[in-house]
Amino acid sequence: MIMEHPGMPLIWALPVFVGMAMIGFRALVSSPATAGRPDHRPISNFPSLGPLARVLTRSPWPLVAAKIFFAAIFLLIIAAGLFGSPIAERNLATALTWTVWWTVVIITVFIVGTAWCAVCPWNSLAKWLVTRRLWRRGSETASLALRVPGFLRNLWPALILLIGLTWLELGLGVTDNPRATASLALFVLVLAVVLLAVFERNALCRYFCPVGRTIGAYAQLAPVELRPIDSDVCAKCETLDCYHGTETVEPCPTHLTMGRFAQNTYCTSCGSCALSCPADNVSWRSRPMAAEAEAGARPHWDEAWFVLGLLALTIFHGVSMLIGWQGLMGEISAFCGGPEWSLVGFTIAMIITLAVPALAFLACVGLTIRFADAGWRQFRQSFSGLAFAVLPLAFAYHIAHNLSHLVREGDGLASVFANPFGTGTGPLSLPELHLRHDSWLIPEQALFALQSGIMLWGFWMAVRILHRRGRGMFGQGRDLAGWRLFPMLVFIVAVTGFNMWLIMQGMIMRMA
Repeated sequence: MIMEHPGMPLIWALPVFVGMAMIGFRALVSSPATAGRPDHRPISNFPSLGPLARVLTRSPWPLVAAKIFFAAIFLLIIAAGLFGSPIAERNLATALTWTVWWTVVIITVFIVGTAWCAVCPWNSLAKWLVTRRLWRRGSETASLALRVPGFLRNLWPALILLIGLTWLELGLGVTDNPRATASLALFVLVLAVVLLAVFERNALCRYFCPVGRTIGAYAQLAPVELRPIDSDVCAKCETLDCYHGTETVEPCPTHLTMGRFAQNTYCTSCGSCALSCPADNVSWRSRPMAAEAEAGARPHWDEAWFVLGLLALTIFHGVSMLIGWQGLMGEISAFCGGPEWSLVGFTIAMIITLAVPALAFLACVGLTIRFADAGWRQFRQSFSGLAFAVLPLAFAYHIAHNLSHLVREGDGLASVFANPFGTGTGPLSLPELHLRHDSWLIPEQALFALQSGIMLWGFWMAVRILHRRGRGMFGQGRDLAGWRLFPMLVFIVAVTGFNMWLIMQGMIMRMA
């Protein structure tokens, strides 16, 4: 029996559309504001969070304890997936991974940036296996420490893996298969071990991990960052222990120097820089939301494509769960030659769905350059710079869509946690299906309010980033404002409007 999510009512979507119209009109008639100097405040000075922040930057043991906890949960998921019930909604592997973990990890970026990377069980277990150390620096002979080949030192490997994992998740139905879920998790663990044993530092986190690079991209919108307390101290530093490490503390796993990096993208919040700094000059600090995406981060070609890939994949997740999707897949399979071609049909539909946002963005960037009377030599730089405005669009829909699954499918999680292997259980009965369908973690109207607020926030943030990134983008005082703003504004409106339409549609429940 297929259960469906009800879509958001029009009454909740209307305020979003009205707000979009107001924000868009204001952007067209106003001059781009200069991104001012962000107001940074050390979290160590906060009365409530200060003691915790100081402990996390001065002692490795809280982080070690958290790593052990999440590694234990990870191993439990593997065991449940391989040896537990094959029924997805009865097994901890599928219920926790796809309903809770992926939603909560993305939401936490709102609060703690890349903190998940600091406790990631893939990295923790790989490091313990390769270095045979709980936290101290491992032997120099523990890894071959080869330099990553130049053609891999970018985000293309992570983007390819992200697309591949999405194909496995939705095309082969990994979300409905506990054993496949556990096998996928083990594959990533093996990949982490091999990369750590062969290459220097942590190649998985820097170039390959689709989860970490997703978090890193979204963390450019986060309100926290790990940075120097006094930049002058870093400027005078001669040892660069944050980069090289010490006798006991690992060097930065992603090749960052504390005094020189200005974006969260590749910071894994591991704390090595704070533990190794001889001047205790590293601390967490707060900042305005999206300060990095507005002005702090430098545009890069591979990062821009990764962000665009994120947007397309989040949209694809929504499209593939529409009620009419299965019928469309059947028609495509029939056109290709029959049911045995269903995976080919799915792949074709996925490629088309991913290509449309990319082609639309390319066209809008091209029109923007034309409207600004700029040379086509600036296309690559313009493409990379304007991609920052795509980030909040992907982030907002990612949260709004996954929040729907968590709220609507999370009611049965208590029984799964009580019996993680699903021992002695069978498929959900008809009464259980209806109970889960009607029992939400929060009231229905509260969910719709949260989703509409998140989507409007994403639109507002995208327009704001576009406006501030566009100041002086094409030189000679040619700001991206007024009618020059129109092509990119159309893109932002179209994406948000389509994503709102997806939220308003009924969707197939992932966990029956």
